Amino acid sequence: MASSAVTYAKENQQRFLGELKDLLRIPSVSTLPQHKDDVQRAAAFIANQMRAIGLENVEIIATQGHPLVYADWLHAPGKPTVLCYGHYDVQPPDPLDEWKSPPFEPTERNQNLYARGAVDDKGQMYMHLKSIEALMRSTGKLPLNVRLIVEGEEEVGGESIAKFVREHSSRLKADFALVSDTEMFAPDLPTLCVGLRGMVYTEVEMTGAMTDLHSGIYGGAAPNPFEALARIISKLKDENGKVLIPGFYDRVAKPSGDELNAWKSLPFDEEHYRKTEVGSKELTGEPGYSVLERTWVRPTLEIHGMPGGFIGAGAKTVIPAKASAKISMRLVPDQRPDEVFKLYSDFVNSLKPRGVDLKIKQYSLADPIVIRTDNEYVKASTEAMKEVFGKDTVYIRSGGSIPIVADFEKYLKIPSVMMGFGLPDDNLHAPNEKFHIPNFYRGIESIIRFFEKLGR
Repeated sequence: MASSAVTYAKENQQRFLGELKDLLRIPSVSTLPQHKDDVQRAAAFIANQMRAIGLENVEIIATQGHPLVYADWLHAPGKPTVLCYGHYDVQPPDPLDEWKSPPFEPTERNQNLYARGAVDDKGQMYMHLKSIEALMRSTGKLPLNVRLIVEGEEEVGGESIAKFVREHSSRLKADFALVSDTEMFAPDLPTLCVGLRGMVYTEVEMTGAMTDLHSGIYGGAAPNPFEALARIISKLKDENGKVLIPGFYDRVAKPSGDELNAWKSLPFDEEHYRKTEVGSKELTGEPGYSVLERTWVRPTLEIHGMPGGFIGAGAKTVIPAKASAKISMRLVPDQRPDEVFKLYSDFVNSLKPRGVDLKIKQYSLADPIVIRTDNEYVKASTEAMKEVFGKDTVYIRSGGSIPIVADFEKYLKIPSVMMGFGLPDDNLHAPNEKFHIPNFYRGIESIIRFFEKLGR
């Protein structure tokens, strides 16, 4: 039987969706300096929402980067305390010409809400607020104690929140964290994510001449930084996707046999994945591993972009003075980001061709993590989702990284429950990002039922 809070949430679905659209119209792109005011505006929007639903001690916390937003409600003695985490910053919307509707004008099509940040993570973070509102408005109180921390730098490494967690752990004291920034394995299949890959994000900068040079006059004598970069990049991986950095695989922990067997029973169609999610002629990667293993429990190295030189329309015969490549590695347990960065840096420096200077920037590091599942919080969350979806909840890992989850474990000593309601085809970080509207509503109901179970 539905509780009064579930009934309230169902009666207010259209209003909840309308408010989410207002938040999605704010272009809070954390990596672009011209959107700094928009990021501040999004933080203020969330703080106002927190106050409106009855949360206390609401504070916009200034950092060296973008602000954190904090709130709590701690009037359930003897009950567990949950730390709700989410982020309000979004990725840049480029390339704009591939969007079917403007990225910051939320548009409904086929029961989906299209906008940058719809599922990553404004829509999912907003489910936390709306489930709390439903509980507060229908009963006047919450069934458990709640703290919320929402950040504006997840898409650029999350350094400010990591520092805050390290230095102010007492302000975030809780029994477990609720993170909704992941996806369901398949439509209508309730899913808990129990593992994340870590991350090392870098940029390799090459400098040759003191200025761009005419390739006819100086070609054959002047060093070309792009050529130097290409030589280095070609030696980082072999044609099968194996990373060639010495020592890179020394600490790669294997998943258990039980976990591998459980993945085999998941409804996964490799050909459907290739055609509809990836959209390539064939899949690549390390031989001897399934697609799920390659994306969940094997480390990778990828090239993201190579700015430099002339990239405009037409021709310009120039030897660029500078070139760079943005390169990241996804890590798995038990790899250590600082150790991998050193192995990578030493190897890249050893490959430097003559005539160029090389500099390596480190943008962010994140630990890989596997979540404990032997606790009452995971049990209650799986039961809540089963009630809403009518199916048993499955456990998966994700190839992505949410750096704060490892920080919660390391500094707050608490497990995380990663209840995500995105779908594999939601176009995270790509044009036409979407959130399936029924999942927005089912996510709110799942969280209400989850909190009610823990409150009993």
